[in-house]
Amino acid sequence: MSFSKDFLWGAASAAYQVEGAYNEDGKGMGIWDALSAGHVKHGDNGNVACDHYHRYKEDVALMKQLGLKAYRFSVSWPRIMPEEGCINEKGLEFYGNLVDELLAAGIMPMCTLFHWNLPMWIHEQGGWLCDKVSDYFAEYVKIVVEALSDRISVWMTLNEVSTFLGAGYMDGVHAPFEQCKAGTPEAKERICALTKNILLAHGKAVRVIREQAILPSEIGIAMDGTLYMPWAETEEEIEKARTATFPEGVSCKAVNWWLEPAVKGKLHPEMERIISTEELGQIHQPLDFMGYNCYKANNYDDDFGLNPALYPGIPRTAMDWAITPDALYWAVRFYHERYGLPIMITENGMANVDFVMSDGKIHDQQRIEYLKGYLKGLKRAVDEGYPVIGYLYWSILDNFEWAEGYDKRFGLIYVDYRTQGRTLKDSALWYAGVIQENGEKL
Repeated sequence: MSFSKDFLWGAASAAYQVEGAYNEDGKGMGIWDALSAGHVKHGDNGNVACDHYHRYKEDVALMKQLGLKAYRFSVSWPRIMPEEGCINEKGLEFYGNLVDELLAAGIMPMCTLFHWNLPMWIHEQGGWLCDKVSDYFAEYVKIVVEALSDRISVWMTLNEVSTFLGAGYMDGVHAPFEQCKAGTPEAKERICALTKNILLAHGKAVRVIREQAILPSEIGIAMDGTLYMPWAETEEEIEKARTATFPEGVSCKAVNWWLEPAVKGKLHPEMERIISTEELGQIHQPLDFMGYNCYKANNYDDDFGLNPALYPGIPRTAMDWAITPDALYWAVRFYHERYGLPIMITENGMANVDFVMSDGKIHDQQRIEYLKGYLKGLKRAVDEGYPVIGYLYWSILDNFEWAEGYDKRFGLIYVDYRTQGRTLKDSALWYAGVIQENGEKL
Protein backbone atom coordinates (compact mmCIF):
# COMPACT_ATOMS: atom_id res chain seq x y z
CA MET A 1 0.00 0.00 0.00
CA SER A 2 1.16 3.57 -0.63
CA PHE A 3 -0.20 7.10 -0.27
CA SER A 4 -3.62 7.41 -1.90
CA LYS A 5 -3.99 9.39 -5.10
CA ASP A 6 -5.98 12.04 -3.25
CA PHE A 7 -3.54 12.28 -0.32
CA LEU A 8 -3.38 15.88 0.87
CA TRP A 9 0.21 17.09 0.84
CA GLY A 10 0.24 20.62 2.13
CA ALA A 11 1.50 23.18 4.61
CA ALA A 12 0.07 25.31 7.40
CA SER A 13 0.20 28.69 9.08
CA ALA A 14 -1.61 30.70 11.77
CA ALA A 15 -3.12 34.15 11.44
CA TYR A 16 -1.18 35.98 14.15
CA GLN A 17 2.10 34.40 13.12
CA VAL A 18 1.97 35.51 9.48
CA GLU A 19 -0.66 38.15 8.73
CA GLY A 20 0.53 41.36 10.35
CA ALA A 21 -1.86 44.28 9.68
CA TYR A 22 -2.67 44.09 13.36
CA ASN A 23 -4.67 47.31 13.44
CA GLU A 24 -5.83 47.65 9.82
CA ASP A 25 -9.25 47.48 8.18
CA GLY A 26 -11.21 47.32 11.40
CA LYS A 27 -9.34 44.51 13.13
CA GLY A 28 -9.67 44.51 16.91
CA MET A 29 -7.01 43.72 19.47
CA GLY A 30 -6.31 40.16 20.50
CA ILE A 31 -4.46 38.94 23.57
CA TRP A 32 -1.24 38.52 21.59
CA ASP A 33 -1.57 42.02 20.15
CA ALA A 34 -2.25 43.67 23.48
CA LEU A 35 -0.39 41.63 26.10
CA SER A 36 2.82 40.26 24.57
CA ALA A 37 5.10 43.23 25.32
CA GLY A 38 7.78 42.10 27.75
CA HIS A 39 7.08 38.41 27.14
CA VAL A 40 8.71 37.85 23.72
CA LYS A 41 12.42 37.56 22.97
CA HIS A 42 14.07 40.70 21.61
CA GLY A 43 10.83 42.64 22.09
CA ASP A 44 9.44 41.07 18.91
CA ASN A 45 5.72 41.11 18.11
CA GLY A 46 3.32 40.09 15.35
CA ASN A 47 2.35 43.60 14.25
CA VAL A 48 3.87 43.06 10.79
CA ALA A 49 5.03 39.42 10.90
CA CYS A 50 5.24 38.16 7.28
CA ASP A 51 2.78 40.80 6.01
CA HIS A 52 0.72 37.94 4.60
CA TYR A 53 -2.35 40.18 4.82
CA HIS A 54 -0.98 42.24 1.96
CA ARG A 55 1.21 39.60 0.28
CA TYR A 56 -1.12 36.60 0.22
CA LYS A 57 -1.20 36.49 -3.58
CA GLU A 58 2.60 36.20 -3.71
CA ASP A 59 2.51 33.52 -1.03
CA VAL A 60 -0.19 31.50 -2.78
CA ALA A 61 1.82 31.70 -6.01
CA LEU A 62 4.77 30.14 -4.18
CA MET A 63 2.51 27.41 -2.78
CA LYS A 64 1.34 26.66 -6.30
CA GLN A 65 4.96 26.55 -7.50
CA LEU A 66 5.64 23.89 -4.86
CA GLY A 67 2.59 21.88 -5.93
CA LEU A 68 0.81 22.01 -2.58
CA LYS A 69 -2.51 20.19 -2.57
CA ALA A 70 -3.78 21.86 0.60
CA TYR A 71 -3.15 24.89 2.78
CA ARG A 72 -4.28 25.12 6.38
CA PHE A 73 -4.72 28.70 7.58
CA SER A 74 -6.44 30.13 10.62
CA VAL A 75 -8.96 32.94 10.86
CA SER A 76 -8.24 35.75 13.30
CA TRP A 77 -11.19 36.00 15.69
CA PRO A 78 -10.39 39.65 16.58
CA ARG A 79 -10.23 40.52 12.88
CA ILE A 80 -13.78 39.20 12.41
CA MET A 81 -15.29 40.30 15.75
CA PRO A 82 -13.31 43.35 16.94
CA GLU A 83 -15.95 44.10 19.58
CA GLU A 84 -18.83 42.21 21.15
CA GLY A 85 -21.72 41.98 18.70
CA CYS A 86 -19.70 43.60 15.89
CA ILE A 87 -18.89 41.95 12.52
CA ASN A 88 -15.97 43.34 10.53
CA GLU A 89 -16.84 42.85 6.86
CA LYS A 90 -13.33 43.87 5.78
CA GLY A 91 -11.93 40.97 7.75
CA LEU A 92 -14.30 38.52 6.10
CA GLU A 93 -13.38 40.01 2.73
CA PHE A 94 -9.69 39.26 3.31
CA TYR A 95 -10.33 35.58 4.02
CA GLY A 96 -12.73 35.34 1.10
CA ASN A 97 -10.03 36.74 -1.19
CA LEU A 98 -7.44 34.33 0.23
CA VAL A 99 -9.74 31.34 -0.32
CA ASP A 100 -10.49 32.46 -3.88
CA GLU A 101 -6.77 32.78 -4.59
CA LEU A 102 -6.12 29.28 -3.23
CA LEU A 103 -8.91 27.72 -5.25
CA ALA A 104 -7.72 29.46 -8.42
CA ALA A 105 -4.28 27.91 -7.77
CA GLY A 106 -5.79 24.44 -7.35
CA ILE A 107 -5.05 24.35 -3.60
CA MET A 108 -7.63 23.10 -1.10
CA PRO A 109 -8.27 25.65 1.66
CA MET A 110 -8.50 24.24 5.19
CA CYS A 111 -9.74 26.56 7.92
CA THR A 112 -8.74 26.51 11.58
CA LEU A 113 -11.22 28.63 13.51
CA PHE A 114 -9.13 29.36 16.61
CA HIS A 115 -5.35 29.50 16.74
CA TRP A 116 -4.72 31.30 20.03
CA ASN A 117 -5.33 35.05 19.51
CA LEU A 118 -8.46 35.50 21.65
CA PRO A 119 -10.18 38.88 21.28
CA MET A 120 -9.36 41.30 24.09
CA TRP A 121 -13.01 42.07 24.71
CA ILE A 122 -13.49 38.42 25.72
CA HIS A 123 -10.28 38.39 27.74
CA GLU A 124 -11.59 41.35 29.71
CA GLN A 125 -14.59 39.20 30.67
CA GLY A 126 -12.35 36.36 31.85
CA GLY A 127 -11.05 34.86 28.60
CA TRP A 128 -11.46 31.08 28.43
CA LEU A 129 -12.65 31.19 32.04
CA CYS A 130 -15.63 33.33 30.99
CA ASP A 131 -18.89 31.35 31.15
CA LYS A 132 -20.06 32.97 27.90
CA VAL A 133 -16.92 32.18 25.87
CA SER A 134 -18.33 29.05 24.19
CA ASP A 135 -21.42 30.95 23.05
CA TYR A 136 -19.26 33.79 21.78
CA PHE A 137 -17.20 31.23 19.85
CA ALA A 138 -20.31 29.63 18.33
CA GLU A 139 -21.49 33.08 17.23
CA TYR A 140 -18.14 33.80 15.61
CA VAL A 141 -18.04 30.39 13.90
CA LYS A 142 -21.49 30.98 12.46
CA ILE A 143 -20.28 34.26 10.92
CA VAL A 144 -17.24 32.61 9.33
CA VAL A 145 -19.18 29.59 8.09
CA GLU A 146 -21.85 31.77 6.50
CA ALA A 147 -19.15 33.75 4.68
CA LEU A 148 -16.81 30.95 3.56
CA SER A 149 -18.53 27.55 3.59
CA ASP A 150 -19.56 27.86 -0.05
CA ARG A 151 -15.83 27.44 -0.80
CA ILE A 152 -14.35 25.63 2.22
CA SER A 153 -15.19 22.03 3.08
CA VAL A 154 -12.47 21.15 5.65
CA TRP A 155 -12.67 22.74 9.09
CA MET A 156 -10.75 22.49 12.35
CA THR A 157 -12.37 23.98 15.43
CA LEU A 158 -9.40 24.63 17.72
CA ASN A 159 -5.63 24.33 17.55
CA GLU A 160 -3.58 22.72 20.33
CA VAL A 161 -5.98 23.05 23.22
CA SER A 162 -3.44 21.64 25.67
CA THR A 163 -0.90 24.32 24.79
CA PHE A 164 -3.09 27.40 24.81
CA LEU A 165 -4.49 26.25 28.17
CA GLY A 166 -1.21 25.11 29.69
CA ALA A 167 1.16 27.75 28.32
CA GLY A 168 -1.35 30.60 28.50
CA TYR A 169 -3.28 30.01 31.72
CA MET A 170 -0.96 27.83 33.84
CA ASP A 171 2.70 28.37 32.95
CA GLY A 172 2.35 32.00 31.86
CA VAL A 173 4.69 31.79 28.87
CA HIS A 174 2.04 32.45 26.20
CA ALA A 175 -0.77 35.00 26.09
CA PRO A 176 -2.57 35.88 28.30
CA PHE A 177 0.53 35.08 30.42
CA GLU A 178 -1.34 33.91 33.52
CA GLN A 179 0.30 31.59 36.04
CA CYS A 180 -1.04 29.02 38.45
CA LYS A 181 1.25 26.81 40.50
CA ALA A 182 1.13 23.23 39.24
CA GLY A 183 0.07 20.44 41.56
CA THR A 184 -2.12 22.58 43.78
CA PRO A 185 -5.87 22.16 44.31
CA GLU A 186 -6.28 25.58 42.69
CA ALA A 187 -4.46 24.37 39.59
CA LYS A 188 -6.71 21.32 39.26
CA GLU A 189 -9.84 23.45 39.58
CA ARG A 190 -8.51 25.93 37.04
CA ILE A 191 -7.68 23.21 34.51
CA CYS A 192 -11.14 21.69 34.89
CA ALA A 193 -12.94 25.03 34.52
CA LEU A 194 -10.92 25.93 31.41
CA THR A 195 -11.40 22.45 29.95
CA LYS A 196 -15.17 22.70 30.32
CA ASN A 197 -15.38 25.97 28.40
CA ILE A 198 -12.95 24.87 25.71
CA LEU A 199 -14.76 21.58 25.12
CA LEU A 200 -18.12 23.35 24.98
CA ALA A 201 -16.69 25.79 22.42
CA HIS A 202 -15.47 22.89 20.29
CA GLY A 203 -18.76 21.00 20.46
CA LYS A 204 -20.90 24.05 19.73
CA ALA A 205 -18.65 24.94 16.79
CA VAL A 206 -19.01 21.45 15.30
CA ARG A 207 -22.76 21.70 15.56
CA VAL A 208 -22.81 25.14 13.91
CA ILE A 209 -20.72 23.87 10.99
CA ARG A 210 -22.94 20.80 10.54
CA GLU A 211 -26.10 22.89 10.55
CA GLN A 212 -24.95 25.97 8.66
CA ALA A 213 -22.28 24.93 6.13
CA ILE A 214 -23.19 25.16 2.46
CA LEU A 215 -20.70 22.56 1.18
CA PRO A 216 -20.61 19.09 2.77
CA SER A 217 -18.05 19.44 5.56
CA GLU A 218 -15.20 17.40 6.98
CA ILE A 219 -14.64 18.52 10.58
CA GLY A 220 -11.79 17.82 12.96
CA ILE A 221 -9.74 19.35 15.75
CA ALA A 222 -5.97 19.96 15.60
CA MET A 223 -4.54 18.33 18.73
CA ASP A 224 -1.15 18.23 20.31
CA GLY A 225 -0.30 16.34 23.48
CA THR A 226 1.61 13.51 25.01
CA LEU A 227 3.12 10.84 22.75
CA TYR A 228 5.49 8.10 23.83
CA MET A 229 7.15 5.57 21.53
CA PRO A 230 8.09 2.04 22.62
CA TRP A 231 11.79 1.42 23.21
CA ALA A 232 11.41 -1.90 21.40
CA GLU A 233 8.62 -3.38 19.30
CA THR A 234 7.57 -5.98 21.82
CA GLU A 235 4.05 -6.28 23.20
CA GLU A 236 5.28 -5.25 26.63
CA GLU A 237 7.09 -2.11 25.45
CA ILE A 238 4.27 -1.08 23.11
CA GLU A 239 1.79 -1.35 25.97
CA LYS A 240 4.06 0.71 28.24
CA ALA A 241 4.26 3.44 25.58
CA ARG A 242 0.51 3.37 25.04
CA THR A 243 -0.15 3.68 28.78
CA ALA A 244 2.24 6.63 29.06
CA THR A 245 0.61 8.29 26.03
CA PHE A 246 -2.85 8.06 27.62
CA PRO A 247 -2.37 8.80 31.35
CA GLU A 248 -5.31 8.56 33.75
CA GLY A 249 -4.72 11.69 35.85
CA VAL A 250 -5.79 15.30 35.44
CA SER A 251 -3.49 16.43 32.65
CA CYS A 252 -4.40 18.98 30.02
CA LYS A 253 -1.30 17.79 28.11
CA ALA A 254 -2.83 14.37 27.48
CA VAL A 255 -4.84 13.90 24.29
CA ASN A 256 -7.25 11.57 26.06
CA TRP A 257 -8.13 14.31 28.58
CA TRP A 258 -9.79 16.07 25.64
CA LEU A 259 -10.83 13.39 23.21
CA GLU A 260 -12.47 10.99 25.63
CA PRO A 261 -15.34 13.48 26.08
CA ALA A 262 -15.19 14.98 22.58
CA VAL A 263 -15.02 11.70 20.64
CA LYS A 264 -16.26 9.02 23.04
CA GLY A 265 -18.60 11.01 25.26
CA LYS A 266 -16.74 9.89 28.40
CA LEU A 267 -15.75 12.25 31.21
CA HIS A 268 -12.82 12.04 33.60
CA PRO A 269 -14.20 11.68 37.17
CA GLU A 270 -12.91 15.19 37.98
CA MET A 271 -14.98 16.59 35.10
CA GLU A 272 -18.17 14.76 36.08
CA ARG A 273 -18.58 17.29 38.89
CA ILE A 274 -18.81 20.30 36.58
CA ILE A 275 -20.15 19.04 33.23
CA SER A 276 -23.80 18.07 33.10
CA THR A 277 -25.30 15.37 30.91
CA GLU A 278 -26.77 18.06 28.68
CA GLU A 279 -23.40 19.79 28.34
CA LEU A 280 -21.67 16.50 27.54
CA GLY A 281 -24.20 16.07 24.73
CA GLN A 282 -23.10 19.42 23.35
CA ILE A 283 -19.43 18.46 23.61
CA HIS A 284 -19.75 14.96 22.15
CA GLN A 285 -20.23 15.67 18.45
CA PRO A 286 -19.28 13.37 15.53
CA LEU A 287 -15.91 14.19 13.97
CA ASP A 288 -14.65 13.19 10.52
CA PHE A 289 -10.95 13.13 11.36
CA MET A 290 -8.43 13.82 14.09
CA GLY A 291 -5.70 16.35 13.39
CA TYR A 292 -2.42 15.87 15.23
CA ASN A 293 0.47 18.32 15.47
CA CYS A 294 3.57 16.19 15.90
CA TYR A 295 7.13 17.41 16.33
CA LYS A 296 8.63 14.84 18.68
CA ALA A 297 7.90 11.98 20.99
CA ASN A 298 8.14 12.73 24.70
CA ASN A 299 10.59 9.91 25.42
CA TYR A 300 13.52 12.33 25.49
CA ASP A 301 11.94 15.21 27.43
CA ASP A 302 13.92 16.55 30.35
CA ASP A 303 11.33 18.93 31.79
CA PHE A 304 11.34 17.11 35.13
CA GLY A 305 15.02 16.44 35.64
CA LEU A 306 17.66 14.12 34.26
CA ASN A 307 16.35 11.69 31.65
CA PRO A 308 18.65 8.66 31.26
CA ALA A 309 17.49 8.26 27.66
CA LEU A 310 19.22 11.52 26.72
CA TYR A 311 22.68 10.69 25.49
CA PRO A 312 25.25 13.46 24.97
CA GLY A 313 24.92 15.04 21.55
CA ILE A 314 21.48 13.68 20.73
CA PRO A 315 20.24 15.35 17.51
CA ARG A 316 18.04 18.35 18.28
CA THR A 317 16.25 21.07 16.39
CA ALA A 318 16.83 24.78 16.98
CA MET A 319 13.91 24.61 19.46
CA ASP A 320 16.05 22.18 21.50
CA TRP A 321 13.61 19.36 20.74
CA ALA A 322 15.03 15.87 20.28
CA ILE A 323 14.57 14.51 16.76
CA THR A 324 12.45 11.35 16.94
CA PRO A 325 11.73 10.15 13.38
CA ASP A 326 9.34 7.33 14.31
CA ALA A 327 6.95 9.74 16.06
CA LEU A 328 4.54 10.05 13.12
CA TYR A 329 4.15 6.29 12.86
CA TRP A 330 3.34 5.81 16.54
CA ALA A 331 1.09 8.87 16.66
CA VAL A 332 -1.02 7.56 13.80
CA ARG A 333 -1.10 4.06 15.22
CA PHE A 334 -1.93 4.91 18.84
CA TYR A 335 -4.48 7.63 18.10
CA HIS A 336 -6.31 5.75 15.38
CA GLU A 337 -6.44 2.57 17.46
CA ARG A 338 -7.95 4.48 20.38
CA TYR A 339 -10.35 6.82 18.59
CA GLY A 340 -11.09 5.09 15.28
CA LEU A 341 -10.81 8.30 13.27
CA PRO A 342 -8.79 8.95 10.12
CA ILE A 343 -5.67 10.94 11.00
CA MET A 344 -4.39 14.13 9.43
CA ILE A 345 -0.94 15.32 10.42
CA THR A 346 -1.87 18.98 10.79
CA GLU A 347 1.63 20.14 11.77
CA ASN A 348 5.10 18.63 11.55
CA GLY A 349 8.40 20.34 10.93
CA MET A 350 11.53 21.73 12.52
CA ALA A 351 13.17 25.02 13.39
CA ASN A 352 16.62 25.21 11.86
CA VAL A 353 19.47 27.72 11.81
CA ASP A 354 18.65 29.05 8.34
CA PHE A 355 20.34 32.01 6.67
CA VAL A 356 21.07 33.22 3.17
CA MET A 357 24.40 31.80 2.00
CA SER A 358 26.95 33.34 -0.32
CA ASP A 359 25.18 31.96 -3.39
CA GLY A 360 21.91 33.63 -2.34
CA LYS A 361 20.25 30.35 -1.39
CA ILE A 362 19.19 28.66 1.85
CA HIS A 363 20.76 25.20 2.07
CA ASP A 364 18.84 23.54 4.92
CA GLN A 365 19.94 19.94 4.55
CA GLN A 366 19.13 19.24 8.21
CA ARG A 367 15.45 19.94 7.54
CA ILE A 368 15.47 17.63 4.54
CA GLU A 369 16.96 14.82 6.64
CA TYR A 370 14.40 15.50 9.38
CA LEU A 371 11.58 15.22 6.85
CA LYS A 372 12.99 12.05 5.31
CA GLY A 373 12.94 10.34 8.69
CA TYR A 374 9.52 11.51 9.82
CA LEU A 375 7.83 10.92 6.46
CA LYS A 376 9.25 7.40 6.30
CA GLY A 377 7.46 6.76 9.59
CA LEU A 378 4.25 8.18 8.13
CA LYS A 379 4.63 6.00 5.04
CA ARG A 380 5.02 2.96 7.27
CA ALA A 381 1.68 3.79 8.92
CA VAL A 382 0.05 4.12 5.49
CA ASP A 383 1.64 0.87 4.30
CA GLU A 384 0.21 -0.91 7.33
CA GLY A 385 -3.28 0.28 6.45
CA TYR A 386 -3.81 3.07 8.96
CA PRO A 387 -6.07 5.77 7.44
CA VAL A 388 -3.92 8.88 6.97
CA ILE A 389 -5.61 11.54 4.87
CA GLY A 390 -3.00 14.27 4.75
CA TYR A 391 0.30 15.76 5.87
CA LEU A 392 0.74 19.49 6.43
CA TYR A 393 4.24 20.82 6.95
CA TRP A 394 4.68 23.50 9.60
CA SER A 395 5.12 26.04 8.38
CA ILE A 396 4.84 27.40 4.87
CA LEU A 397 6.72 30.58 5.87
CA ASP A 398 9.24 31.51 8.49
CA ASN A 399 7.11 33.42 10.97
CA PHE A 400 6.52 34.80 14.45
CA GLU A 401 7.20 31.85 16.76
CA TRP A 402 5.20 33.15 19.72
CA ALA A 403 7.40 33.82 22.79
CA GLU A 404 10.51 32.91 20.76
CA GLY A 405 9.98 35.83 18.37
CA TYR A 406 11.53 35.57 14.92
CA ASP A 407 14.74 33.65 15.62
CA LYS A 408 13.22 30.18 15.21
CA ARG A 409 12.71 29.51 11.51
CA PHE A 410 10.29 26.66 10.72
CA GLY A 411 9.42 27.68 7.17
CA LEU A 412 9.82 26.03 3.81
CA ILE A 413 10.08 29.61 2.57
CA TYR A 414 12.69 31.97 4.00
CA VAL A 415 11.42 35.43 4.95
CA ASP A 416 13.71 38.45 5.20
CA TYR A 417 11.75 40.42 7.78
CA ARG A 418 13.49 43.68 6.83
CA THR A 419 12.35 43.59 3.22
CA GLN A 420 9.62 40.90 3.34
CA GLY A 421 11.44 39.14 0.51
CA ARG A 422 10.68 35.42 0.10
CA THR A 423 13.15 32.71 -0.92
CA LEU A 424 12.39 29.01 -1.41
CA LYS A 425 14.70 26.92 0.77
CA ASP A 426 16.27 23.70 -0.48
CA SER A 427 13.76 21.83 1.71
CA ALA A 428 10.87 23.47 -0.16
CA LEU A 429 12.20 22.17 -3.47
CA TRP A 430 12.76 18.73 -1.94
CA TYR A 431 9.21 18.68 -0.56
CA ALA A 432 7.88 19.70 -3.97
CA GLY A 433 9.53 16.54 -5.33
CA VAL A 434 7.86 14.40 -2.65
CA ILE A 435 4.48 15.86 -3.59
CA GLN A 436 5.07 15.33 -7.30
CA GLU A 437 5.91 11.65 -6.80
CA ASN A 438 3.24 11.24 -4.06
CA GLY A 439 5.81 10.02 -1.58
CA GLU A 440 6.68 6.93 -3.58
CA LYS A 441 10.46 7.27 -3.12
CA LEU A 442 10.51 7.94 0.60
